[in-house]
Amino acid sequence: MARSPAPAASAPIILICGDDDFTLKQRARSLYESWCAELGGMDHEIVDASALNSNEAIQKIDRLLEALNTLPFFGGAKVVWFQNCNFLGEDRTASSAAVVEALGELAEILKKFRWEGIRLIVSASKPDKRRAFYKNFEKLGAVESFAALSQDDKDWTAKAEAEALKFLRESNCKIRDDALSELVNRTGPNLRLLASETEKLILFTLGRPEITLDDVSRIISRQKHARAFALAESLGDRDLTKVLRILDEELWEIRAGVDKKKSEIGLLYGLITKVRTLILLQELIRLGHIKLVRDYNSFKSQLERVPVAGLPNDKRFNPLAYHPFVLFQSLRQTSNYKSEELVKAMATLLDANRNLVSSDLDEAMVLQRALIDIIGFQRQSQRPIKA
Repeated sequence: MARSPAPAASAPIILICGDDDFTLKQRARSLYESWCAELGGMDHEIVDASALNSNEAIQKIDRLLEALNTLPFFGGAKVVWFQNCNFLGEDRTASSAAVVEALGELAEILKKFRWEGIRLIVSASKPDKRRAFYKNFEKLGAVESFAALSQDDKDWTAKAEAEALKFLRESNCKIRDDALSELVNRTGPNLRLLASETEKLILFTLGRPEITLDDVSRIISRQKHARAFALAESLGDRDLTKVLRILDEELWEIRAGVDKKKSEIGLLYGLITKVRTLILLQELIRLGHIKLVRDYNSFKSQLERVPVAGLPNDKRFNPLAYHPFVLFQSLRQTSNYKSEELVKAMATLLDANRNLVSSDLDEAMVLQRALIDIIGFQRQSQRPIKA
């Protein structure tokens, strides 16, 4: 989440905006309740600012002006919350000439408005920063911007973990590190879902001193983000039956158009990343930097002691650039393959990449053949991990 510094208490107006709908609504609600408690009185107003078209948008603006100009019945101060405004961006409604003109006029009114005893909160979806309305808020008061978490953000897991910990602390709950990482891994970069699943987890473990990995595994379902890694995980487990079943499901979703972002080449790249991770972990074990352990905290402590000198700058080949829990999950799988098998697997996946890109071979056949070549028909028994 990216946000500007919190406004000073004396700032008469504030715009809380962005594409992280969940967080900005929480922030706006918290600020509204805080200001109402600070100023006292009973005449505070919440104005619904959601509009379906330009006519409705103009009506909402008129309603805001009416609320600002209606003094409290018993005197004193007043807070107005212009809630869920959806016409400050670049969509059709926001770009209509009538709305642009109305917002421009509103900006001028707010600039000259006498703010004694009046405070205004506007919560809105991502705005067009070029508009006078937005610039006016920057000059008169404050702007807080909340960007939604994204898988493209390399730090999204750390941010999601911080939010989950905040939810848990509010309920006086403790959680083990491995359980926290698995919770975030299963929910993905979705704070609304994370809050909902965390609440479910709190209720499930009510009365117990600490939430464990087993609790998360039992009560939190894997969302779309987590399911995307199922193919690679089954490859790491060296389970041919499971990997072919999951591959069939993934290919069906691609061909049925269930997920437009999925592709055969994307599945292949996920497999390549998995094999590369196993190779990097095996190398760290060979060099004596890490040992096979069952405890997540012990594993993280080992990672923190890995010498940085000599590690590649390219994050694809730097194990310390990976999330610790991703590495920890893969650690137990390193014993499923010999080093030479993983090197051969990379060559097999390279051939598959060439065939997917430059040949007329059926994509399903290419991926199936690669997985069979890597795993083999007889799954190797997993050697026990010594603590």
